[in-house]
Amino acid sequence: MWWDHTQENGQENQSHSTTAWGPMRVANNVTEFIFLGLSQDFGMQLMFFALFLLFYIVIMVGNFLILLMVFSDPRLHTPMYFFLSNLSFVDIAYSSATAPKMIADFVSEKKTISYWGCITQMFTFHFFGCAEIFILTVMAFDRYAAICQPLRYTAIMSANACTVLASLSWLGALGHSFVQTLLTFQLPFCNAQIIDHYFCDVHPVLKLACADTTLVNMLVVANSGLISLGCFLILLASYTVILFSLRKQSAESRRKALSTCGSHLIVVTFFFVPCIFIYLRTSTTFPLDKAVSVFYTTITPMLNPLIYTLRNKDVKNAMRRLWNSKISLEEKQKE
Repeated sequence: MWWDHTQENGQENQSHSTTAWGPMRVANNVTEFIFLGLSQDFGMQLMFFALFLLFYIVIMVGNFLILLMVFSDPRLHTPMYFFLSNLSFVDIAYSSATAPKMIADFVSEKKTISYWGCITQMFTFHFFGCAEIFILTVMAFDRYAAICQPLRYTAIMSANACTVLASLSWLGALGHSFVQTLLTFQLPFCNAQIIDHYFCDVHPVLKLACADTTLVNMLVVANSGLISLGCFLILLASYTVILFSLRKQSAESRRKALSTCGSHLIVVTFFFVPCIFIYLRTSTTFPLDKAVSVFYTTITPMLNPLIYTLRNKDVKNAMRRLWNSKISLEEKQKE
């Protein structure tokens, strides 16, 4: 894959670029895109600026705190928290693909992004978004193994198995994102620049292409929509099996398992249902799409640390130990 940009003489206020994907050369007259954002009302934009800045701070602090807990406390060096640390890292990167630009645009007069910036944003957004889908699915498998196969759990979720599952999740996400971005930007973009969204996503960008996008739309549905739906069905199947298996366990075991799985299921619902709504259809867009996108770009990454820390006894104990060790260290330094 390579790109070649050339300037066309005599074209006023418009540059002409030629993009090459392998043997195919695609002419583009667009060097930047303009976002409409979540609202055109100045007062609403200021309110959204404060609100989403708060959300982003919670996402960063909460997920960094989980990473710190997992890496600093040996008692959390288990498969469940290994995948949770992967999820926290994904949430940090995933939200950072869209949130900083969106927050800055709320107080910007012109909400623009360069052609290459749009490509980069779409690639990173789908890379980390797909990684989140796969990691959430793997976490459900981990809970299935822990609850339904307790005697074989350490063998099933060995260190090598966890590494392989995490690596496959990241590689699968990389392949998905590369295909998704390639499918979108191999199309020509002539003069349309206004994206009716707050970030570069597939369907809003495809609407600007000056070519037939029917085939690309079908491939996007197959790539993004079916991944979301397939993983969601796997998750539902695993939780169904877990619920049936809990009937044979003690009341205390059921309570603990239901608490853990309930937290996981809340995150899954907030993430997968909006994704399926957006991507399991062609490029037809609705006014509701931008509001729905907020759930999987901002709300879910914010909920993950809140749910996994406030509802998790092990993480709260790790936080308490870390805080106590910090206080002890400060007291020794004062002596």
